[in-house]
Amino acid sequence: MSTQSPAEPAPQSPGAVFAAAVAAQGTKARVQFSTTITEDFPGFKRRPRVAVRALFKVKTSDKPQARYWYETHPTTAPGAHVQDVSLRPEAAFEFHFDQQPLRPTTGWVQLPPNLLDDPEALAQFIDFRLLVRLCTAENQALTIGKGGERVRGLLETPGVTRLPARKDPVTSLLAACAEVEQMGGSADGILINSVDYYQHLLGQHGLLGELASMGIRICRTRMVTQGTVVVGDFTAGATLFDSGRSEIRFAEPPPGIFPREGLAIRGEIHEALAIHLPTHFFVAKL
Repeated sequence: MSTQSPAEPAPQSPGAVFAAAVAAQGTKARVQFSTTITEDFPGFKRRPRVAVRALFKVKTSDKPQARYWYETHPTTAPGAHVQDVSLRPEAAFEFHFDQQPLRPTTGWVQLPPNLLDDPEALAQFIDFRLLVRLCTAENQALTIGKGGERVRGLLETPGVTRLPARKDPVTSLLAACAEVEQMGGSADGILINSVDYYQHLLGQHGLLGELASMGIRICRTRMVTQGTVVVGDFTAGATLFDSGRSEIRFAEPPPGIFPREGLAIRGEIHEALAIHLPTHFFVAKL
């Protein structure tokens, strides 16, 4: 007679783990995770909305620097004739090698003091408020991050091409997809402001279904300016180097985080975005 091994308990959410630490250590609680907690926001399970990070391929890295190759349009005069360059522009690309440091991205919430006495409510607060704030901060970093001591985002990477508007928003979007293919790639991701998504794409005679059938994923984000859309080959054109580690702890926020004083909790992840093919990303006006 065979026996079944007992089922393993479901892993605790980041909020539950932190709430347990608070119960034991109070406001000195500090929890480190061997995962990237922006992937654990519970809302993704009920409403599968694509985050910016989900468009990129992800590589776990335990090193402080991400080393990567990249290609650009020519910046110097060619030393020899290249065959069929008008047909295959990538034949004239220049090859480079560089590195990007893995940088922190942080999200903050202020904690009502009486929430410290309710572990279950505190866990939900962390899972549904801190994690979503951290997800928003990551969307911002990966899209328009300025670099320096923080992540450099896609739109701050040199070499991304801007395209003028066509006769209508859908034509502008599809023209950008075609431009990716003219560079030798395949568009598989779109970043678009939610206002433009609902105004121009939703309900357009099966357009969203057709894009999905081609493997093109759409991320709705406020980090893209209204009236523009970002189209690219996210799989071949970029890599998100992810430390695979996160932290939640009480901390003193720097100026400009909150409009008033209060007990603050910080969530933090570490990553770097390497754009291998800026030639394969386009920002199109709608």
